[in-house]
Amino acid sequence: MAVSFSVNGRDYRVEDDGQTPLLWVLRDTLALTGPKYGCGIAQCGACTVHVDDQPVRSCSVPVEAVAGAAVTTIEGVSGQEASAVQAAWVARDVPQCGFCQSGQVMSAVALLRANPAPDDAAIDMAMSGNLCRCGTYNRIRAAIHDAARAIRGGQA
Repeated sequence: MAVSFSVNGRDYRVEDDGQTPLLWVLRDTLALTGPKYGCGIAQCGACTVHVDDQPVRSCSVPVEAVAGAAVTTIEGVSGQEASAVQAAWVARDVPQCGFCQSGQVMSAVALLRANPAPDDAAIDMAMSGNLCRCGTYNRIRAAIHDAARAIRGGQA
């Protein structure tokens, strides 16, 4: 089955089985290895990408479900929120092993696009689908607050 969609602003037409998870099409067919395989059941968030600007777990989305959609991976995420999150991640030294971080960043960017001034509860809710084996949750939350402040021009 041929499926057409865009990834990171580039149009693709893939011939994979329509039921193939988007994650495997991204990684194996398109060689975009930023989204990671963690659990395969949409519970860990390592595979998070944006589909039409919404965070989704690409391991559980069949590629036929994104026909005509715009997919963004960690390789192509950009904009004010993405820049602020990436800078805050570096400043806070968030990653340890780094395995979950592309999914964490994608979820954080989506949160800040929807809510530029999240409180702890909003951050915890938005990030609850992303697991970190290294337990860097406090640094992740602090980095999201830093990014939100940066987006608002340093205002508290």
